[in-house]
Amino acid sequence: MTADLQKELSLTFALRQQNLERLSKLVQAVSDPSSPRYGKYLTLEDVAELIRPLPLTLSTVQKWLLAAGARNCHSVTTQDFLTCWLSVRQAELLLSGAEFHRYVGGPTETHVVRSPRPYQLPKALASHVDFVGGLHRFPPTSSLRQRPEPQVAGTVGLHLGVTPSVIRERYNLTAQDVGSGTTNNSQACAQFLEQYFRDSDLAEFMRLFGGNFAHQASVARVIGQQGRGLAGIEASLDVQYLMSAGANISTWVYSNPGRHESQEPFLQWLLLLSNESALPHVHTVSYGDDEDSLSSAYIQRVNTEFMKAAARGLTLLFASGDSGAGCWSVSGRHQFRPSFPASSPYVTTVGGTSFQNPFRVTNEVVDYISGGGFSNVFPQPSYQEDAVAHFLSSSPNLPPSSYFNASGRAYPDVAALSDGYWVVRNNVPIPWVSGTSASTPVFGGLLSLINEHRILSGHPPLGFLNPRLYQQRGAGLFDVTRGCHESCLNEEVQGQGFCSGPGWDPVTGWGTPNFPALLKTLINP
Repeated sequence: MTADLQKELSLTFALRQQNLERLSKLVQAVSDPSSPRYGKYLTLEDVAELIRPLPLTLSTVQKWLLAAGARNCHSVTTQDFLTCWLSVRQAELLLSGAEFHRYVGGPTETHVVRSPRPYQLPKALASHVDFVGGLHRFPPTSSLRQRPEPQVAGTVGLHLGVTPSVIRERYNLTAQDVGSGTTNNSQACAQFLEQYFRDSDLAEFMRLFGGNFAHQASVARVIGQQGRGLAGIEASLDVQYLMSAGANISTWVYSNPGRHESQEPFLQWLLLLSNESALPHVHTVSYGDDEDSLSSAYIQRVNTEFMKAAARGLTLLFASGDSGAGCWSVSGRHQFRPSFPASSPYVTTVGGTSFQNPFRVTNEVVDYISGGGFSNVFPQPSYQEDAVAHFLSSSPNLPPSSYFNASGRAYPDVAALSDGYWVVRNNVPIPWVSGTSASTPVFGGLLSLINEHRILSGHPPLGFLNPRLYQQRGAGLFDVTRGCHESCLNEEVQGQGFCSGPGWDPVTGWGTPNFPALLKTLINP
């Protein structure tokens, strides 16, 4: 239905930044262990100084918005985003072609005001604005699944699903592998679904599953609105496993910031990162979209936001997705379908594994849902060229070359268990929850423990991990070499995407964490 013309909208204008080439070189220098600048991260103020839009951009956009009747405009420290309130009528006059409608959907009957039609910026502005947010993007949905329980005979020495103690056993953590409580180390997870976690669920989860390691039973800081509704399974999973893998480390939660009809939660999170000078060192995010569903302007700009985070020494971990290689049809031909932000070259992407025997703490094999593949947008970063070339030349059963872009950014970078987790939601323990939304906070928590050691030794936090990870050729990780993930159900590939093999592969990356070995390879400068 057409939106009421008086209805208020909040729109975010992404202003054109400067010196992106220099930013990219700086990221390389601070993230590459062989560079003299390694670990010498920029502050938020340094980043602002570097990329702040030209004065002409700032004045042109502000004048234009004021003339259009925009109110209540807020900027961020880096001055490259401007969020303003307008009525639907003003927004439609301002952005020719846009036509706002009200949509109701999703399990929580979310109301959103969006324009299904593309907009055009006035010519005078086009060179100053990358994109306008709050127009097209719908709230994301979760792909977490509860899988049927595997059938088992006999029960001696078995576990019945993944819990913190199963993770700690598999990845070789001892009771001493917890935060010291003496550093300013912290970690965060960000949630964009219409979902919340509950402190009482976290406390119950730790009561049931946290008995054999020191932990914190509550979240240190919630940023954004925590709803009063029922807890979501995704939100509960993220918090419970980030805080049990990264045990005893101060944890922040970015909760869906604002139910307001026109705000895009993911964009709001990026704005928060650009406006806060002291942030947790590790952020885990279980959010993704098909790369092809996003405009090029949006995807490039979001990638620049990840570059800004990398320059500041933040480690951003994204779930690789739960559709294997994905699949879509382009002018009648099938192709794999990469996911973003998993495909960004400036984040560390986490795939998923299962136990070879679902009831024993055994070797891991591919979880067939584990997202992976090659970007159609981003070229392959230099840090992974050797690893990808080795995979492409040695994999015995590659899919046909028309299905993927062999010269694109390849992902995931690493993996962890993603199958059969226990989660407490609304005070009830729920078994067999599966998805890379589970593996991502687990890997993030372990990196937080490594940061703890680095901080205690006087070293900077790990920052953007990929250049180091690929230089060390997966040292400290269990290589996963068995199994393939899913893809197009057609005669040509018959549902099979890529297969894992020795070394890096686009299904499980370099593999899953062997904590003591990973700590050893990552603790020194």
